[in-house]
Amino acid sequence: MDRRQLRWAVPGAVVAAVAVAIAVPSLATADQPRDLPDLDANELLTAVASAEPVPMSGTAVYTARLGLPAIPAEMTNGADPLNLLAGSSTIRVWTDGQDRSRTSLLGATSEYSVVTDGAEAWSYASSTDVVTHVTLDADSQQQLAQAQSDREAAAAAGDVPTPAELVSQLLEQSADDATVSVAEPVLVAGRSAYSLVITPTTDGTLVDHIQVAVDGETYTPLGAQVWSTQDSTAPALELTYTDVSFTAPSDASLSFSTPSGATVDEKVVDLSDHLADADGTTVPTDGDWKDALPDGVTVTGEGFATVVERSDVDVEGLLAGDPAAVQDQLDNSGFGPEGELFDDFDRPDGLDATALYDQLTTPVDGGRILTSALVSVLVTDDGRVLVGAVPADDLLAIAGLD
Repeated sequence: MDRRQLRWAVPGAVVAAVAVAIAVPSLATADQPRDLPDLDANELLTAVASAEPVPMSGTAVYTARLGLPAIPAEMTNGADPLNLLAGSSTIRVWTDGQDRSRTSLLGATSEYSVVTDGAEAWSYASSTDVVTHVTLDADSQQQLAQAQSDREAAAAAGDVPTPAELVSQLLEQSADDATVSVAEPVLVAGRSAYSLVITPTTDGTLVDHIQVAVDGETYTPLGAQVWSTQDSTAPALELTYTDVSFTAPSDASLSFSTPSGATVDEKVVDLSDHLADADGTTVPTDGDWKDALPDGVTVTGEGFATVVERSDVDVEGLLAGDPAAVQDQLDNSGFGPEGELFDDFDRPDGLDATALYDQLTTPVDGGRILTSALVSVLVTDDGRVLVGAVPADDLLAIAGLD
């Protein structure tokens, strides 16, 4: 699967889209978008999958209305990712459309940035003045280069799906879980955009619909809205570009320079096992990924009402910031990287994870539960964690705690 195919997989990964929680405020504006060529959902998704990635930069506004308890200011440090749980945040984005990008979460007096350049990445929190530099080990870098070469050769030989075939597979697989349609064009950051609407057909989900804005010229997603069944007045999560430019960012925008006096933490990650398992030439079916689940992970339900349950979770160790507990959970999940990424588990200064956990969750018989407009999370006293875009009562019933 090449870069064009990887940039769009909404219909086949709708639950993941909710989990990562991206959306856009008010896609419709007082101004009117210009007319765009009529495209149905299949044609629009094919156009997105076929489009070459383009360089761009812009400013986006993110807003969360999840109905979570307010997080005390002392639990966060300015531009902290925890602030994405509630309220509004400003995010700046730069990308060359290929391997280099920068994303910055801006606070009133601070900044949290992530810069990627090929197989390495840097994160920097101005509140702690700490840089984390992550690189792949030599074996992983070699496998990554070989995998890219193999994919290009397979694409040239016609052994990978074309964008149209990929879209057809995704739409076919998602047909039982959602309808995908194209609504009236909208205006985002002064640009006319298609409006793709994904509406769950699964009963019992908290997700009412997802609306995604797609630029009418470059076919780049400019944002989305995730609406909850609990509130029809405003999206539960929103992210939209307020300004965007499709010109190449400067080299300075895409380069990382360690601030004077900052502490640098070097991490080396081994992804060789995951790269060896990644084929990239087919779209996995529901049965395929369920068969590949690691020990201790079970899945209940279908589509948007899917609930994932993980057993033997060391919640106490995770809350205490124990690096061994963090690495152990990732190793046991079957998805986590090996190496030094979690040898030192640093949390923002002043963050009391236990206090935050108690703030966001409510005690129930047999555990604690987090409820929100889109996702519920149940942590049981016997070490199980259940997550799903379903009402809290459904998790309690699945866990046998109702």
